[in-house]
Amino acid sequence: MDSVNNPYTPNAGARPEVVVGREEQTAAFDILLQRLARGRDSQSLIVTGLRGVGKTVLLNELRDIALFHKWVVVEVEASKYSDEAFRRTLASKIKSTLFQLSPRTRWTKRFQRAASALSAFALSVNDSGTWTLGWDIPASAGIADYGDLALDLTDVLVELGEAAKEASRGVVLSIDEVQFLKKPQLEALIQAIHKTVQRRLPITLVGAGLPQIAELAGDAKSYAERLFKFPSIGSLSEQDSREAISGPARAEGIGWEPDALEFALSITKGYPYFIQEFAHQTWEIAPGDSITLIDAQMAVDPYEAKLDSSFFRVRLDRATPLQTAYMRAMAQLGSLPQKAADVAGLMGRESTQVAPTRAELIDMGLLYTPEHGYAAFTVPDFDKYIMRAVPTLVVPQIRRRTRHSDSRR
Repeated sequence: MDSVNNPYTPNAGARPEVVVGREEQTAAFDILLQRLARGRDSQSLIVTGLRGVGKTVLLNELRDIALFHKWVVVEVEASKYSDEAFRRTLASKIKSTLFQLSPRTRWTKRFQRAASALSAFALSVNDSGTWTLGWDIPASAGIADYGDLALDLTDVLVELGEAAKEASRGVVLSIDEVQFLKKPQLEALIQAIHKTVQRRLPITLVGAGLPQIAELAGDAKSYAERLFKFPSIGSLSEQDSREAISGPARAEGIGWEPDALEFALSITKGYPYFIQEFAHQTWEIAPGDSITLIDAQMAVDPYEAKLDSSFFRVRLDRATPLQTAYMRAMAQLGSLPQKAADVAGLMGRESTQVAPTRAELIDMGLLYTPEHGYAAFTVPDFDKYIMRAVPTLVVPQIRRRTRHSDSRR
C-alpha cells in the first residue's frame, strides 16, 4: 500500500493515530489538576513500565491535558546530569515558565521575587557564577542561595508556585526517564514538590520511567509513596490491542481481515511499540485494499529484522563483553526474572564477582529488580533477541582489582 498514507508510527515517543488503554491515567491527571487549581492537594503521578509500552506517549497526552487547562508545562528528559547541569537545565526551563505565566512588563512583586530566587538558584551552579540566565534580575539574598540543591530548588518551586497562583495558572514539571536522575536530584525534586503540596500551590510533577522508580523514590525520601502515585502501564488489553491495530487502517479505508488481526495479536502480545512496528511493516507489504493473513505472515521477517537492528541492537551495542555475558546467561535461564545466584552460577562465577556487572546493567536501564535478589530485562522479548544475537555464552576473564590499580582510580 501507499507508504505516504501508512498510519502507523513506530518511532520513539511518537503519538499513534489511535491512543487506547490509558484512560485511567489521563482521568486521574485531569482530576489532579482540577484539585490543585482549587487549592486542594492530590498525589502527583510517576508512570512506570518497560520499554516500548508508551510511557512517553502518555506523558505527551498528559501535557495536552495540562495545556487545555491553561497550565504551563516544563518538559525535561532526564539524563545522567551532573548536579550543575541539572541546575542549568531547570533554571533555563523555569525562566521560560515565568515568561509564559506572565509577560515581564506585567510582573508584580510576586513575580519579581520568583525571578530573583531563580537568579540565586542559577548563580549557585558554580562558585564563580560564570553561568547566568541572561537577564538583569539580581539574585535574592537568603532565598535559593544555600548551595544545597534540595533547599534551593524548594525555594524556587515555592516562589514559582506563588507566582502561578497569583496568575490563576498552574505549572506541571514533566520529567521523562526519571530513573536516570541521581539520588540527590530526585531527592531535591521530591522535597520541593512536598513543600508545594504543604503550601497548597498549583505545582505538580508528572514523571515516567522504568519499574524501579518507585523503589528509587522511596530510597530518596521515605514519604515519596504518600506524595506520588506510581501507576504501572504494560501491554494493552485484547480489546484495546485490536483497536490499536485496526483503528488507524480503518481511518484510511483499509480493513484487517479477522485471521490477520488474530495473527497480529499473537505476534505483538499487546505491546504498543510492537503493535506499531508490526502493523507498519504489514501495511508496507499488503498490496490490496485489505490486510490478509498472508500479508501479516510475510511481515514477520521484516518486523523482526527491524526490531533486531534498532530497538534491540542499540541496547546490546552499549554493553561490554562481561555485561553481554551476564545478559546472555539471564536469557538462557528463561524469560522470567532471574535470581542473581543462578545467573552467576551459569557463568561459572560467584555472585559477588558479577554483582558489579549486574549493578551496571541496572544503572544503564537494561535491567531492573522486580524483587530483592532478582533481575529482569527492561525490554520485552529481549531474552529472545539475546539468544539469537549471541548464540554461545562466553564469559570473559574477570580482572581482580589490586591495591595498585585501586590507587590509580
